[in-house]
Amino acid sequence: MPIVAGKLRRADIHPRGRALKLWERQRRKNVHWLMECFAEALGVFFYVFAGVGSQAGFVLGGLTDQAGVSSILQVGFAYSIGIVLALVVCAPTSGGHFNPAMTITAAVFRGFPWKKVPRYIISQILGGYIACLIIYVQYRAQIQEVSAALLAKGALDAVNFTPAGPAGIFGMYVAPGSNLGSVFLNEFVCDFVIGITIWTCLDPTNFLAPPAAIPWIIALAYGVCIWGYAPVGLAANTARDMGGRLLVLTIWGTKAAGGRYAAIAALTNIPSTLFAAAVYELFLADSNRIVPDAHREFVECHMAHHAEEDDDDDELVRRRRSASSSSGVDVKEVTELNP
Repeated sequence: MPIVAGKLRRADIHPRGRALKLWERQRRKNVHWLMECFAEALGVFFYVFAGVGSQAGFVLGGLTDQAGVSSILQVGFAYSIGIVLALVVCAPTSGGHFNPAMTITAAVFRGFPWKKVPRYIISQILGGYIACLIIYVQYRAQIQEVSAALLAKGALDAVNFTPAGPAGIFGMYVAPGSNLGSVFLNEFVCDFVIGITIWTCLDPTNFLAPPAAIPWIIALAYGVCIWGYAPVGLAANTARDMGGRLLVLTIWGTKAAGGRYAAIAALTNIPSTLFAAAVYELFLADSNRIVPDAHREFVECHMAHHAEEDDDDDELVRRRRSASSSSGVDVKEVTELNP
């Protein structure tokens, strides 16, 4: 059982109005699954909105010979910061998968309910699609202008569905003539590096990865792979790939499907992430390691939340105040200090 005594809840510090309390109670009891799906979609939205937005500047700047508009370095940082935002804002609600590969791996190794897997994956892909759609609307005038210029030169068909073309802003493509075997290897290895980094961060005995540092560690793993290996061909996330693929199919039709590479981009990260988790569990995890205080507090607070998430808010406040009086924590004083 989680240790609850002495722990403050949000309601102790910032009591909510009657209408919000009623909505929150109904949300927990009846539609919490929908809130989880919303958080997953929003998290992928953050990740894709940041990364693809920077990618749009990089591609369009290259097509118009505008130096310094963006770069692989900037694109990598944009995706990384998007991941940090996604984890900080949305992970407390849904667990922060933001990738079908992570959802499936959590179901295989951590007991994540299989009934949740389809709706998590649909939500993640939807979040990626909405982000790409909004970015397309924001850049629509520039994309159309560049496409018209390429069409006038007779180069649109040759360039459009490549990493350097307008459709390549959103859809995943590889350079013409690329060896798909090499592309698959590149994708698998990069996804393995990202996957084992994430699985390492999820180990509560890893004292070098405290909870507050985890978003940044995962973000840097993505950044390293983008900076070094994106030119070969890298998707790294089925939700990012499928969201972008659906967008290019919406705008340009079936000719934007991506050919045989589409399967590599969409699916490789799933077996790679499963393999990464298996390697960590078999060779690196150790049940005898001690859980550091930072992780212990994080886990206890998470467990305490779920242990009482269906309780009445007023009852929660009463019980917290009772616990605080026995532990020496003055809830009223804390509330006054945090209006």
